[in-house]
Amino acid sequence: MEKRPRSFYVLAAVFALFLVFLYGPTVTIAILSFQGPQGGLTFPMRGVSLHWFRDLFQEQAVGDIWGSFARSLVLGLMVMVTTVVVSVMGGLAFRKRFPGSGLVFYLIITSLVIPSILVSLGVGLIFSQSGLNVHWSTSGYGSQLTWTLPFGLLIMFAVFNRFDKSYEEAARDQGASAWQTVWNVVLPIIAPMLIGVALFGFTLSYDEFARTLLTAGSYNTLPLEIYGMTTNVTTPVIFALGTLTTAFSFVIIAVFLVTVLIVNKRRARLGSDAGKGMV
Repeated sequence: MEKRPRSFYVLAAVFALFLVFLYGPTVTIAILSFQGPQGGLTFPMRGVSLHWFRDLFQEQAVGDIWGSFARSLVLGLMVMVTTVVVSVMGGLAFRKRFPGSGLVFYLIITSLVIPSILVSLGVGLIFSQSGLNVHWSTSGYGSQLTWTLPFGLLIMFAVFNRFDKSYEEAARDQGASAWQTVWNVVLPIIAPMLIGVALFGFTLSYDEFARTLLTAGSYNTLPLEIYGMTTNVTTPVIFALGTLTTAFSFVIIAVFLVTVLIVNKRRARLGSDAGKGMV
């Protein structure tokens, strides 16, 4: 058996420390969420129970946990759909250079390097000074798109830069219109990447704090609600909430991954059937 170099073990140790740093806080919160009824916010644990998870589903003296969760879920879906649609349209538009395309590209990228709190402040001021309602579904929705759209567009730029145009040419040779080519050829081919953009859009929105802080209006999203709870909740119920929201995030990721696997298997099956039909 070949002996591994010392550098391998050094890199393995660094990677292990990275994993501990990355997931250690989440694991710690998950453990503390199972404290007994007399448990506190720190170790050592005082018993083990599901008391604080049950407490989440009872009427809370502070905060609006489930209302904020519903708002974050709806907002995440709104941002996800918009990000996918606009990213595909932008990716198709940038396949050919047009006057000002370079300027538009850099304007899109610039929103990623502007401090998020300044974006939130600016969007909130625009809405309030224009007499528009500062609300999570309007100003909050717009401020989050300044964060998700650049990521979606960058992914679509990379996808279409590698896209084989011969598929589209073959469709047009068969008499397909431009719309039929996009709908029946382009979109099915890039479907797995679209699912990735959707995952980016939803998770970035669901987790966003800074760009929503000054644009959510009177109703908090879940990250804002959790932040508010840290100042006035002194029981492990906040850890139970963190555990459930983390589990929900993993469920969402799993759903998207399963969807990608199903799409890829369907494409492989269709390709195999087409190949048999040509024989």
